[in-house]
Amino acid sequence: MNGTEVKPTVAPGVRLGSVSFVWRPWLVLVTLLLAAATFLVFCLSISTGDLPIGLPQVIATLFGQGERVDEFVIMDLRMPRALAGLVVGVALGVSGAITQSVARNPLASPDILGITGGASAVSVFLVTVSGGASAAVAGTLGLSTAALVGGLCTGLLVYFLAWRRGIDGFRLILIGISVSAVMEALTTWLLTTADIKDVARAQAWLVGSLDNRSWDEVWLALWGTLAVLVVVAGVAFQFKPLHFGDEVAAGLGVRYTRVRAVLLLCAVLLAAFAVSAAGPVPFVALVAPQVAMRLARCPTPPMVASGLVGALLLIGSDLVARTALSVTLPVGVVTAAFGGPFLIYLLVRANLK
Repeated sequence: MNGTEVKPTVAPGVRLGSVSFVWRPWLVLVTLLLAAATFLVFCLSISTGDLPIGLPQVIATLFGQGERVDEFVIMDLRMPRALAGLVVGVALGVSGAITQSVARNPLASPDILGITGGASAVSVFLVTVSGGASAAVAGTLGLSTAALVGGLCTGLLVYFLAWRRGIDGFRLILIGISVSAVMEALTTWLLTTADIKDVARAQAWLVGSLDNRSWDEVWLALWGTLAVLVVVAGVAFQFKPLHFGDEVAAGLGVRYTRVRAVLLLCAVLLAAFAVSAAGPVPFVALVAPQVAMRLARCPTPPMVASGLVGALLLIGSDLVARTALSVTLPVGVVTAAFGGPFLIYLLVRANLK
């Protein structure tokens, strides 16, 4: 109006060969700080126990410079639990970031879409149904693999039921809530009709816990998560134009239907691997992307930062569960304690818009 032209601030672009991306210094800084905080809490979790070990000794042992006694306690006794928390947190954080971005809804997460409910139902079925083929399958595959298969099948079921010439975020959430309710009803029925000893075992797993993790469970989740994250990294650049709408994405040559399908499949696999290692830990996949989005000041959940926030939340919650009270709590109790109020906050905020 006064003759002075105001130019919008545009983030600088960087091009490396055939790959170009937007340089966001604040996002990079936040990601590095989250990585440092996650590593610190990871080391603190390892150092805490009946035999306290100082942080310098923990870091030295992780880099192969520790004493033999510290190496045994850290690598053999405490590392499976801490590494399981790290892997599960990253998997849930990235899975939540994908589902919330695809559905364009902050409430879309593996908890809401029924993926964790399906994994729980299949696992409880194998725990509570005794004898015959079920006992043989449970002994052969194990509870972790059963949860993985259950989560994957439930996620695919939700996807196909929500498909109507594409995926609509609102329809995806509604169908996910419906499937989740069915799976929870099935789980409740199995628990009410099972033997009390089987119920106790299943109930301990259903809360979500990192207790007594074995290296076999950790390796399954670790390698599976790494493989899926490689696929996510390869598809992520094609996913960015989808934030501007399907028409813009199609104009840029992006096959948005295929990209959405691949990313949703990756989100389902990540959630299934997480549940296979720690049980259905609630609210991490819901909270982590939203916290990362606010810290990074991004319009959509950043995947790397979301994974780091998920790991930080889960390892920190496990540390609180072990040290806050005289008894050790399952980590799912702590994540539910802060995740429930955060869900209420998101619902109130959505209603005020």
